[in-house]
Amino acid sequence: MSALPYRRLAGFYFFYFAYIGAFAPFFSLYLKEVEMSAVQIGVLMALPQLTRIMAPHLWGWLADRGPSRLRIVRLTGMAGLACFVGVFAGTGFALLFVVLFAMTFFWSAALPLIEATTLSHLGEETARYGRIRVWGSVGFIAAVVVVGYMLDWFEVSVLPWVVMAMMVGMLALCWQIPDAISPPPPADQPPIWDVVRKPTVVALVVASALMAAAHGPYYTFYSIHLVNHGYSKGLTGWLWALGVLCEIGIFVWMPHLYRSFTLRQILIASFALAVLRFLMIGWGAASLLVLLVAQTLHAATFGSFHAAAIGVVHRLFRGRHQARGQAIYGSLSFGVGGALGGFASGYGWDYLGPGITYSLAAACALAGMLILWWKLRPDSR
Repeated sequence: MSALPYRRLAGFYFFYFAYIGAFAPFFSLYLKEVEMSAVQIGVLMALPQLTRIMAPHLWGWLADRGPSRLRIVRLTGMAGLACFVGVFAGTGFALLFVVLFAMTFFWSAALPLIEATTLSHLGEETARYGRIRVWGSVGFIAAVVVVGYMLDWFEVSVLPWVVMAMMVGMLALCWQIPDAISPPPPADQPPIWDVVRKPTVVALVVASALMAAAHGPYYTFYSIHLVNHGYSKGLTGWLWALGVLCEIGIFVWMPHLYRSFTLRQILIASFALAVLRFLMIGWGAASLLVLLVAQTLHAATFGSFHAAAIGVVHRLFRGRHQARGQAIYGSLSFGVGGALGGFASGYGWDYLGPGITYSLAAACALAGMLILWWKLRPDSR
């Protein structure tokens, strides 16, 4: 990887996913501490996915037409950090809604543009993507373990300060990463919406949205679910970390998987294991052994799924469409699917209970698997 800005890209992924590791597993506990209802928690925790529906299109459009993708990341990162400072002004639902919406609107530019930059640096060697992305998993593990114990020792009110520190770290790295030099696009390259309408693209986006929706109860209520079963916040952090440790293993192993299996086979297997995982979490949380097994399956439900899906997107959206292709994939799959999953999980938690809520998540994963089985070409590599 001597031609890559490897350490700078890895450093950004580290801090970005450390921010996710501090926010996604534990901010629901902060919201519960300030007396938000389950429905309000579901709404607020779904805002990152909601803003990913439209905002990345704006940032991707600007990046593909401007001289620098990284300039967009830097400017939006500064704006997102400034917006997040508003979280210290109060704990009312309306205030937190505005603050989190604005913060995530600006930060939604970062990941798809960094993904496009990373893949442009890699060129045709996308199998090496996992060796860079793995540092994001390391950052996530560090955050969930440290923050989990921190919340056992200190008041939950310390959490926003930790989240802000992670934002400062990834913003600092944004200024160190160079833009990738992309080859000029072919003159006869079709319009981007001709690519989006392809059955393979539609199938991937719909299935990925279902996978994101399936993770709604996991990212919103998993920590609350474990604490309600008597597990400490420290152990909860380690369970989050176990999932990401397994994710690291799959990222490191991805080049071997790429050589042995098609992307279609990797994706279908990931969805099948997601069905099993969410049923285990929903109905087996009383058993630590069941939870341990379920967390190892994060290697499939996020790790192999994400790496394979990114590989398909990179092959389908070429040339000048790369940044917008990543934005479209992220917004329509994780944005729409994640927002719906987050919103629905709040109502399901209140009115149906954890078991049924996680069973519905498993049903979403099953539907996504069937769509890919039906529409994704067997030779998609």
